[in-house]
Amino acid sequence: MQQAESKAELQLQDVSIRFGGITAVSGVSLTLGTHDVVGLVGPNGAGKTTLFNAVSGLVRPTSGSIRFEGVDLLKTPLYRRARLGIGRTFQVPQPMHELTVRENLLVAQRFGAGRVDEARIDEILDFLGLAGKAQRDAATELALTELKALEVAKALATGPRLLLLDEVLGGLETATKRRFMKTLIDVHERYNVGILIIEHDIETVMNLCRRVAVLNFGKLIADGPPAEVFRDPEVVRSYTGEAAHA
Repeated sequence: MQQAESKAELQLQDVSIRFGGITAVSGVSLTLGTHDVVGLVGPNGAGKTTLFNAVSGLVRPTSGSIRFEGVDLLKTPLYRRARLGIGRTFQVPQPMHELTVRENLLVAQRFGAGRVDEARIDEILDFLGLAGKAQRDAATELALTELKALEVAKALATGPRLLLLDEVLGGLETATKRRFMKTLIDVHERYNVGILIIEHDIETVMNLCRRVAVLNFGKLIADGPPAEVFRDPEVVRSYTGEAAHA
């Protein structure tokens, strides 16, 4: 399947990542623009989070290149990647302990943007429904949905052009997931930010994403419109072990 064309703000070219004798990512090439909302899907262990870690600087590829707006990320330290405009959430929410919700955003913004803009922080808290919890202890006084919103809020506080969302919808009930999904669409439109989201729920991907890229055993096996990708026999086999029906 041909990779969809995109205004390439993020460019991964032939990226491979090996840990000892294990190949976690194998020759992945992918482009993503700030106008894109792309789902990154695949079975457990397919290499999705490892690929995120390579973009955000937590692991270094064994080979290949990663560029963002023309900058070689492999020569760019982690904090500079944030300041270039790459925001990241984690599968398990990671609030900063003994800090309030608002203080979490302040710390994230100072690190990621190199400055503090309190008006932006207040706007983000309000937009994500956290204004009423701004002075609560982030690690102990938030429900799961609020912790997920805090992850997005911290990333937004840095002023990103691209958000990497690692299963930010995971663990939410169906109705809550749908509401949060709508919030992510609003984030994309309001803040003009591209989104690359790891998500296992196919219905969510179909409704949220304009493109979907599929990894299996570390290889990119499909990239295109969701309706087309999820009919691809190789993609079906990667999930079920069975061929697609005609």
